[in-house]
Amino acid sequence: MREIVDVPEPSARPLSPDDLGERDLVLSHFSMGRFHPIEERIAMAARHGYAGIGLWVGHYARLEDEGVAPGMVRDLLEEHGVVLAEIEVIPGLGADGAGGERARELEAIAWRMADAFGCRYLQVIGPSDRPVAEAGRAFGALCDRAADHGLVVGLEFLPFTDIVDVHHARRIVEAADRPNGGVCLDVWHHVRGAADLDAVAALPGALITGIQMNDGPLLPENPDYYTDCLENRRPPGAGEFDLSRIVEVIRSTGTRVPWSVEIPSTASWADPEPFVAAAASGMRNVLA
Repeated sequence: MREIVDVPEPSARPLSPDDLGERDLVLSHFSMGRFHPIEERIAMAARHGYAGIGLWVGHYARLEDEGVAPGMVRDLLEEHGVVLAEIEVIPGLGADGAGGERARELEAIAWRMADAFGCRYLQVIGPSDRPVAEAGRAFGALCDRAADHGLVVGLEFLPFTDIVDVHHARRIVEAADRPNGGVCLDVWHHVRGAADLDAVAALPGALITGIQMNDGPLLPENPDYYTDCLENRRPPGAGEFDLSRIVEVIRSTGTRVPWSVEIPSTASWADPEPFVAAAASGMRNVLA
């Protein structure tokens, strides 16, 4: 690995999630196992210089059931100088879309998280199962509910759903036309999907509300896309993606959102600390 030089310094701490910007790294929830202990998750993020973490609604609901959230989680975040920045994940474009009643239940958890911790970002995925105009209405209604809790919303395109690329995600976001609604760019789904950097470059910076960085081989290691993306990601700099070029293009849009690092893999879930450390140093290297 190259020597790390001219590394952007993280913002001063303590932060609120809304203070995070292009100098900050966020440790995405799925870089560790779904129910990895929250104490270790927060402490590990702090040890390796992440300003924030993401948390999956399913894990948070379990923490509530255990009496750990919100109080103990808040104490741990304050102790380590880390914020809860991101909420994952609402399916089907929310309760007014294909997500239906299940999405409504998950939204309720997300609103509790946002109200308790001031989170900045909510992740949303498909499927859409409807024309763009109808999908835009469902996404827009979700954005309105999220705005009531101070959240921006990112629609992630996933090649294994019917929102396969940045083109489709942008059409839905623009049909919704909400100031807090935008696109989530996950590098894995960009490279393994349409890989259209011109389409990324054409995005207005205000439409990029979330970025998820990772690395991997250019060719799949498992023929099943869904399984491959959960088992075989690498820390930034440890794979074959041209991350420097991708970062250059993302920066050219003018977006100022933080860089979330998402590296789910069987190896990282089994022994996360080396991957969390490598992802932080590798991402800073890419940014430099």
